[in-house]
Order: sequence, then C-alpha cells, then structure tokens
Amino acid sequence: MRTVGVEEELLLVDPATGEPRALSAAVLARAFLDDSEQDVFEKELHEQMLEFATHPQADMERLHAEIVRCREEAGRHAGGIGCAVAALATSPLPVTPSIGVNRRYEWMAEQYGVVVHEQLVLGCHVHVSVDSDEEGVAVIDRVRPWLPVLTALSANSPFWQGRDSSYSSYRSRVWQRWPSAGPTELFGSAERYHRRVADMLATGT
Repeated sequence: MRTVGVEEELLLVDPATGEPRALSAAVLARAFLDDSEQDVFEKELHEQMLEFATHPQADMERLHAEIVRCREEAGRHAGGIGCAVAALATSPLPVTPSIGVNRRYEWMAEQYGVVVHEQLVLGCHVHVSVDSDEEGVAVIDRVRPWLPVLTALSANSPFWQGRDSSYSSYRSRVWQRWPSAGPTELFGSAERYHRRVADMLATGT
C-alpha cells in the first residue's frame, strides 16, 4: 500500500501588517520546549520560513488531520512570540530575506550568491512512496510532459517584492534560477538515473 507524506513551508508574518518576520529560530525553540510534536518542525533556508513534515500515511483522512494539526501547532508556536503563519508561495510585501545559521546554508550562499539571498519562496511538497527505483524513474519520466499543466494548476504567487509580477506563478520563475532546476531528460531506467546522479556529484558542485 502506498503512503503519502506532506512537507509545507509557512511564512512567518506580523499579524497586524503581514510583513515577513525573521523569527524561525525563536519559533523552533518554543516548539522544542513543547514535547507534544517537536519532531514535525524544521529549520529552512531563510529565517522568515517555518517548515513542518507529516508522518507517512496510508489513510488520506489521517493525513489531512495531521496537516491541520501541524498548521494549528505552527500558528500556536508563532503566536507565542507575537507572529503568525501564512501558507503562501511568495510574500506579497517587500522583504529582505535572512539566511538561517547553518553550515550548509552558508556554503550555498558562498556558491550561489544572490540566488540564495533572494530565494524566499515557499512550497508544499507531497511525497508518494514507490515500490522500487525503476518505478520511481518511470514516474519521473511520465510526469515530465504534465509539468506545465501542474504548474498552471498550482499557480498562487503573482506578487514579488510588493509588486504584481504579471506572472501567475512567479515562484516558478524564481526557482528556475537554480542551476539544477527545470525538467530532466528522459532517463529510461534506474541505472541511467543513478549514473547521471553520480556524474553530477563528481563535478563537486
């Protein structure tokens, strides 16, 4: 039976103005002190972001209930330090992102500069289990032609730095600045997929 897990990135905002607040470290500290669900919240690239991850679920009603509970918990922890959470793909208001204190994030900033510093975009990631590497690669190959449709259906980010971007999904435009972003070639087999991953890792970048 397949399982599904969800990760959602939430924007920390001022409850009165909606302006992003760089308070994820403080929110995570509160979550850690509350031992009820401390393991579901995670640090993200920018201090204006808070991420939660559900447990893998085979029952969609249980998954829905866990997502609702995680959002409520996030709101409660954020409210404890005077901010709120918002499920947005980009901030409608201007913001100067603050990179979190993390060796990996510092390395990313050194490697990719302004791309990292300006990358305050948020997403909802749905993970579906597969039975084998071969099945996983088959899914990657077959979903490729549907990416434009999926992007259109999920479009929810018309604003960027306080302005109408004239795009329905400006988040996708920002994400394309990464050198690893965009559709892959057709792999055809798990062996070819793993070979390409090894080739990329061998470059050292």
